[in-house]
Amino acid sequence: MFHVTPPAGTSLGQDERVHTVDHLESLCARAWPALAEVSLGDWSMRAAAGFTGRANSTLTCGDPGMPIPDALAVTEGFAREHGIKPTAHVVNGSTQERAIREAGWIVDLDHPGGAESLVMTGPLEKFAEGEAESRDLPGWWELTAGSEVSAAQRHVLGSSETVCFASLTEDGTVVAAVRGAVVEDVLHVARLAVRPSHRRKGLARQLMGELAGWGLKQGATTCALQVAEHNEPAIRLYSELGCTEHHRYRYWVPPAVS
Repeated sequence: MFHVTPPAGTSLGQDERVHTVDHLESLCARAWPALAEVSLGDWSMRAAAGFTGRANSTLTCGDPGMPIPDALAVTEGFAREHGIKPTAHVVNGSTQERAIREAGWIVDLDHPGGAESLVMTGPLEKFAEGEAESRDLPGWWELTAGSEVSAAQRHVLGSSETVCFASLTEDGTVVAAVRGAVVEDVLHVARLAVRPSHRRKGLARQLMGELAGWGLKQGATTCALQVAEHNEPAIRLYSELGCTEHHRYRYWVPPAVS
């Protein structure tokens, strides 16, 4: 499941596997910047006025520099300070997950975006076709973020260093849209949306191909997608494009806020 090939004659150890997952998670986090981000050792506490779980949770990869129960208490204080629900973004099967469970936290089964998500990766060259143009159109925002776009949404979606607002239009109306952000050699893909009236016409596949072409031009070689496990149509599309599951993560919360 973790796509790292060790040198000939060697085996991939648990520490190497976890480091690979941690690095990918850090790249995804950098591509999805929160309004407030504070480090706690290797952990990253994030808040963005409630816009998305990823930008309003503590990424728990690595060592927080203190016992896990103490670190969780700090994250709860950070959440209260920023008016958000205390939430930990935790890689499935990790050492941190076991320690967080032992500290009494539980999986947030009521999370609006779903408690568990897949991180899928794949080579851009496999499905790149054309090159998307980045256009910050009102219709792009309306389709991907809604009619009322908040400052938090504009920050999370628009403040990455290398970002693309890709879209397809028909008669002046944005009918399909997606966001891409390149960090190091990874194109992080998010907010893929197609208007209901234009679905099942291959627009999502076309847009992904054009975004991949843009990503290659920016120096990316791999795409990464974070998708809720219940979003079967998206998982099917990404699988058809050559992406496979790299790992999974879940959201954990203190029992009092579940």
